[in-house]
Amino acid sequence: MMRSVPAVLCVLALWLAAGTGSAAASARTEPAAERMLAAQTASGGWPKHLAGRAIVYDRPFDAAARAALEASDRPDDATIDNHATTREIRWLAAAFATTGNAAYRDAARRGVDYLLAAQYPSGGWPQFHPDRSGYRAQITFNDDAIVHVVDLLQDVADGEGALSALTRERGVQAADAVARALALILDLQVVLAGTPTVWAAQYDPTTLQPATARSYELPSLASSESVSIVRLLLRQSAPSPRLIAAVDAAEVWFRTHGLADLAFERSGRGDTADGHLRAQPGAVLWARFYDLEHQRPLLVDRGGVVVPALDAMSRERRGGYAWYGTWPQRLLDRDLPAWRARHGLPAPSPHAVR
Repeated sequence: MMRSVPAVLCVLALWLAAGTGSAAASARTEPAAERMLAAQTASGGWPKHLAGRAIVYDRPFDAAARAALEASDRPDDATIDNHATTREIRWLAAAFATTGNAAYRDAARRGVDYLLAAQYPSGGWPQFHPDRSGYRAQITFNDDAIVHVVDLLQDVADGEGALSALTRERGVQAADAVARALALILDLQVVLAGTPTVWAAQYDPTTLQPATARSYELPSLASSESVSIVRLLLRQSAPSPRLIAAVDAAEVWFRTHGLADLAFERSGRGDTADGHLRAQPGAVLWARFYDLEHQRPLLVDRGGVVVPALDAMSRERRGGYAWYGTWPQRLLDRDLPAWRARHGLPAPSPHAVR
């Protein structure tokens, strides 16, 4: 699971704007969008890999990728992981707005239909659909997968930007999917010792309890994903008392679980990558995961081995995963105060969150 797709999207968006001049417009095609049409799976979604490599659209597919697309036994490995499917829907909607090519609008609509079909009755989404083998079936907030889906569907429902081209035909269904997703999100906020906290990265689709993904991603409280979930809640124009209470509890949790005077450093690349904590007066850091018993940082090596400290972990895992970060800082410093001012809400009291 990667975390750098937004930067790639920005580069691609600039390239699209620059590459749709008079010649491209008269041809009513756009190269990246054409590749997305080719990569769309039978279910209407998109994969994150092609021929064993991360799929990219800013250059022609190589021979291996073309062969994979043309294979008679091509698997339907559509997913919402790594921005897959939501990225392509947004791009194709924008390409339709630029070129007027109806094939791009139709493919984007098929992508929205894929998201609607993949949603569980509970309101969540699996990481993959239709292949729900193993942990692919879990309700997946990891790397903000569901948040990207709900944001996109809300844009369709609200007629935002290029996605407004899909609002007339899919706006009602999108709004219903968003409402069910938000209700589930409020239900999934983890309550420990009677106090609401934040959210896990993934949940069992049947029991709706925090679940394991990869061996080093155990059931836990996930700080990074919880920040994105809170931002999604802040987007809602008419927050209910329950939504406000959920945000209050999350804010209190973030403020009480920061690690003072610490910084996380990652160095090297590939086989030489490593990560360490160091003292930095005045800094605040959050662990990626916190255990469900004591709400302390949870560090897990490959094989599911819990280690007591980062330096006790294998170097490959220390440097190959973001075990610590500052994800909640901007939320606490800027987003939440602005949201409270906009709605006339007071800051939460730690003693009032129950």
